[in-house]
Amino acid sequence: MPTVNLILISTMKKKPRLTFWQIWNMSFGFLGIQFGFALQNANASRILQTFGANVEHLSWFWLVAPITGMIVQPIVGLMSDKTWNRFGRRRPYFLVGGILSSIALVLMPNAPHLASFIAPMFIGGGLLMIMDASMNISMEPFRALVADKLPAEQHTLGFSIQSLLIGIGAVVGSWLPYILSNWLGIPNEASGKGLVAPNVVFSFYIGATVLILSILWTVFTTNEYPPEFYEDTRDNIKKKQKFRIPATMWQLLAVQFFTWFALFSMWVYTTPAVAKHFFGSTDPNSAAYQQAGDWVGVLFGIYNGIAAAIALLLPIVARKIGRKPTHALALGLGGISFLSFAIIPTYDLLWIPMIGIGIAWGSILAMPYAMLANAIPAKQMGVFMGLFNMSITIPQIVNGIFGGIILKYAFNGDPIKSLYMAGVLLLIGGVSTFFVKDKINV
Repeated sequence: MPTVNLILISTMKKKPRLTFWQIWNMSFGFLGIQFGFALQNANASRILQTFGANVEHLSWFWLVAPITGMIVQPIVGLMSDKTWNRFGRRRPYFLVGGILSSIALVLMPNAPHLASFIAPMFIGGGLLMIMDASMNISMEPFRALVADKLPAEQHTLGFSIQSLLIGIGAVVGSWLPYILSNWLGIPNEASGKGLVAPNVVFSFYIGATVLILSILWTVFTTNEYPPEFYEDTRDNIKKKQKFRIPATMWQLLAVQFFTWFALFSMWVYTTPAVAKHFFGSTDPNSAAYQQAGDWVGVLFGIYNGIAAAIALLLPIVARKIGRKPTHALALGLGGISFLSFAIIPTYDLLWIPMIGIGIAWGSILAMPYAMLANAIPAKQMGVFMGLFNMSITIPQIVNGIFGGIILKYAFNGDPIKSLYMAGVLLLIGGVSTFFVKDKINV
């Protein structure tokens, strides 16, 4: 086996190093995708509660997102590995996913107007599934494109630039309902019970526009390597080898499980937790609850902004102390920040834990992918990245099934305790990072 590895290395074509702006352009579509995800993450729970969903059932509605991701991403990864046409290898999937995502973003807040025979919350849940599936069609090829085009020594930089763009898109997407309401005077209260507030509706319209335009930017500014680039003497060797998941990928599974179980709790329960404990409301149709929802959007924007700010520092830190310690430290800071919700006295100080959560989020978006990209075959990058997505979706599915039960019976229906649980799990995830084998420690 060592002889085979030497042959693979000696016959592999050297990928040229790309400039910062080339990497920026090829990743720019991620800004729009995360703009859409940010709107979904910050507003889906309150939209579903406005439609009539109970807080203890929210995780069941959110299940549709990871389930669709688990199905869609490996399929898209495999298909994009085998796709070669005049539009490229990954770019056709960017474009199709972007169009479908934009349509879903427009329809989601209008679910009550589409309901003739089915309750709006079930239409909302269905649109949540369509929106997440469509964004996954675009997102997975973006991860694979970085590994396709960049040499190993630029993987950390490439995924960090993606984190920067994700952060920028998420900040604006998360803050947009608050900005429209407080700066532009668009109402944050619906005209009737069961309807979505106008500031949220217009935010989703703007998100749809930003998403499709940013993906078009990447499509028209980025070229992909032709099929011949990957055709060399490695193919004859690989035909004799079995499809095998590398050890690094298995080792990252534990880290990812604790990480994404925690993140799912944050996205589902932060709005009801903040509304109850800091705004004194559990009624999703009340003005106080809507104010809490807008403030959670601001908080989510802060943690995404921090992630963007530290994204380009991560490669520097990783070169100094290694990728594993960098990721472990970031997850540890995130865990402590979730636990600090217990001692924050007022809602206007909740920006403090968002700093640690943002550092963790920035690392989550970059470090696991950088470690993985160096351990998987170049020609199968898409399918492996798609399979790795299961390390994201499975913990969310587990949380979706059991999170509401834990909330009801272990936490007495208090959603802020789900955030404390998220903090403990991130700390465990940080410890698990040290058991990952990282091939290239840069």
